[in-house]
Amino acid sequence: MASPTTFHRTKKSNPKMVSFFPTFSTALLFLLTLSAVALLLLHSPSLSPCGGSNSSSAAPASSNRAFFGDLRQVDFSWNSLRLSTDRPPPTTLRIAVFSRKWPIATAPGGMERHALTLHSALARRGHQVHVFTSAPPSAERPPEGGAGSTSPRLHFLSGPQWRCDEAWALYEAEEAAAGPFDVVHSESVAVFHRWARNVPNLVVSWHGISLEALHSGIYQDLARGAANEPMTPAFNRSLSESIYKVLNEIRFFQNYAHHVAISDSTGEMLRDVYQIPSGRVHVILNGIEEDKFAPDTRLGEAFRSEIGVPKGTAPLVMGIAGRLVKDKGHPLLYEAFSKLVLRHPNVYLVVAGTGPWAQRYADLGTNVVVLGAVPPAKLKAFYNALDVFVNPTLRPQGLDLTLMEAMQCGKPVVATRFPSIKGTIVVDDEFGYTFAPNVEALLEVLEKVVAEGKARLAQRGRACKEYAKSMFTAAKMAAAYERLFLCIKNETYCSRIGASGRGGRAGLSGCGGRIRVSDRGDQAGKNGYGGRTGASDRRSQVGVDDCEG
Repeated sequence: MASPTTFHRTKKSNPKMVSFFPTFSTALLFLLTLSAVALLLLHSPSLSPCGGSNSSSAAPASSNRAFFGDLRQVDFSWNSLRLSTDRPPPTTLRIAVFSRKWPIATAPGGMERHALTLHSALARRGHQVHVFTSAPPSAERPPEGGAGSTSPRLHFLSGPQWRCDEAWALYEAEEAAAGPFDVVHSESVAVFHRWARNVPNLVVSWHGISLEALHSGIYQDLARGAANEPMTPAFNRSLSESIYKVLNEIRFFQNYAHHVAISDSTGEMLRDVYQIPSGRVHVILNGIEEDKFAPDTRLGEAFRSEIGVPKGTAPLVMGIAGRLVKDKGHPLLYEAFSKLVLRHPNVYLVVAGTGPWAQRYADLGTNVVVLGAVPPAKLKAFYNALDVFVNPTLRPQGLDLTLMEAMQCGKPVVATRFPSIKGTIVVDDEFGYTFAPNVEALLEVLEKVVAEGKARLAQRGRACKEYAKSMFTAAKMAAAYERLFLCIKNETYCSRIGASGRGGRAGLSGCGGRIRVSDRGDQAGKNGYGGRTGASDRRSQVGVDDCEG
């Protein structure tokens, strides 16, 4: 594999301040208009056979055509392909992984958890996975692994800070010692673009792009304005600079050979705004380990007792998990729940996580249980103790694993109506509720949740479990990445497919008042006006051969 050995950096002059504002305003207007059009195309509703329309059950054009041919050209999630998860792969791959951090003992972030789950699954399938990552604290340092190991082999940098040049040197040393890698996988910009330019077998997974961060800044500023908070100089500067980050990404993203978007909306942005050719953009949703997240009523009841939720009054329990910071939407939930609990004293909120909003939640009284950091081994119990999971995030970038975990545990969700969530997770009204990122909209949805009651929420949760099982498992994610990596190694694996289904979301199929999930797409379509779910075991599958034979 060719790789650059020397780099020449050109010193660029700073733009003159006199041109900043017109340039910024023009570029901002252009980008927001272009991204809005792209997202409108992604989420535009289609007419139902009953003469109406429903945005949550809308099927894009791709759901009306069968897919045959080159896998690199599909515009829907690879998780919906029927790929083998139990048969051994047709060949063993050598995979180099660049990840800024690798979760050891401390609570990992979403990107680190994704990397651990994905590459551990690929290693268990027999692939040789080498991870180049920053060094953990010496007390937490695990063995690096060796040949034949069913775990990724870890190559640590000399210190805890990520240095791409040092990681690249370790990578080149491993190639010199044991031969070239079949594929190089970068978790976001762990491999800097100047290194990526000459690596044709490189895949980068984007866990958030600057255009999404720009949208996040807008949502956060609107929330600040509604609360009459002053804009801090740091936030003002960040919002102003974000437009240049978007423009820079549009330019340097071209250096990466293949792009994995972890949501359908990000895939659309990469194709339509960032102008990456469709054959180099692939949508693969994150997945979680099924055995760690599953319905367990007894476990949930025991956890409720452990944390002090009353038994006898049949309370309705809501929950939230993650960092307790402003951009995760906690100002919205704090205000909405403080009003909700005055009207419904039998509603409880369980808060898992740490951050500056922990004490404010605790000050709301006995109807709020603040747990602090919940260890991974306890997360299954936490989710099973809930009736509904709430995620009011103001950050549309990436795709929050907590929503997938809750759905895997059979819980309906309440989430911000962002394109990534609406287009990939809460794709049907049956799975829960979405709301505009403001207190009034969230409170209205929480009132609906209370009015529905526990039995209806449990019914919704069963539909969530079926959908999550079909789309968000670690096995599905690993199979999709494996097939992409095989395709990059050998183009034979890009075209040996026989797609019997339709890509995209499932089409509308009648007016019988039930949600029928067929093998026609990767998202459930509602076929009428009822709210019942009839999920078949062929849900969310597009037929594809498995390379064997």
